[in-house]
Amino acid sequence: MATDEETRAARDAKLDALHERLTSAVDQLVSGDDWRRALEFAARFRSRSFGNTLLIWSQHLDAFEKGLVPDPEPTYVAGYRQWQALGRQVSKGQPGYQIMAPVTGRFATSTPQDAESWRRLGRFEKPKPGEVVRSRMVGAKPAYVWDISQTTGGPYPERPTPVLLEGESPAGLWDGLAALVEADGYRVLRVEHEGMIHGANGLTDFAARTVAVRANMDDAAQVKTLAHELGHVRLHGPDNPDWAGHRGIGEVEAESVALMIGAAHGMDTTVYTIPYVSGWAGTVKDKEPAEVVQATGERVRKAAGAILDALDTVQLGGGDPPGLTRDAAGAKQARRSEHASSPVPTPTEATDFARPARTIEPAVRGL
Repeated sequence: MATDEETRAARDAKLDALHERLTSAVDQLVSGDDWRRALEFAARFRSRSFGNTLLIWSQHLDAFEKGLVPDPEPTYVAGYRQWQALGRQVSKGQPGYQIMAPVTGRFATSTPQDAESWRRLGRFEKPKPGEVVRSRMVGAKPAYVWDISQTTGGPYPERPTPVLLEGESPAGLWDGLAALVEADGYRVLRVEHEGMIHGANGLTDFAARTVAVRANMDDAAQVKTLAHELGHVRLHGPDNPDWAGHRGIGEVEAESVALMIGAAHGMDTTVYTIPYVSGWAGTVKDKEPAEVVQATGERVRKAAGAILDALDTVQLGGGDPPGLTRDAAGAKQARRSEHASSPVPTPTEATDFARPARTIEPAVRGL
């Protein structure tokens, strides 16, 4: 019979191989034509100022609460004529979101180094020979934009998006994960719907020391979300010295932990995990998504391994032959000893990391 050390080594090797497959899957997804077309489509939308972004978000949420749009977060936003140029039409009765559009003026001078020499040109006025012309913002005026969910028209390219898991969860996995969350000093909450946690599937609040999961999902989705949030607790607490602090990296790590925990219990989470991880890995500046995922491998495997060692659930690929029953008390004590030796975040009164871990997929809020 394999020793505990040999069993753990075999399990860790399988987790490493699983992470490599995730890296490869992410690389294949982001290099595909669907992903490229979606990025090209998104690139045709003008960027918004921070103030206008807040205006759009608040007005879109108000429209969602009134039942005018299907999702609480906006996605692609453009003006009336812009949508027409893209082959789509604003639906009748859909209110536009008011933003402040810049008003620019043309200024000319023959001595651009002299700040006092610039003069504003009239509407049809042409510059004099030798003058330099530049545009400057001279004010702002109200303008309106609409989210793509407020329009109709032909299909548009979208990035592959996460799909919530369906069906039952492995026996005892929710209780086991919840016990680990609570052992780390957090309360586990099941909330009725995503509106109670900022539209997310799950939310870890480090300041309040709570982990919330919405209950209006199938059991499989709920337990996968709880595994994801436990990944945040273990890897991204305010006192964790190894935490890089980048939101995208954090989401990649937490969802990768959830993938490994699910796989060890016979759950296939790839329909959610691969597009989710790909989207967040793509937010890390100056790195390819596959590079981001690859770089997280060691931290993810260690965190997942510690969690799996501490669970009393039936797991696949443990190294023992089918039908072999170990001494339950001894196995449980070994798991507890392993769990106790792993670092966990210590309680703190406040942290700037109290935030929902949200999915990029507008209709499936969250992790």
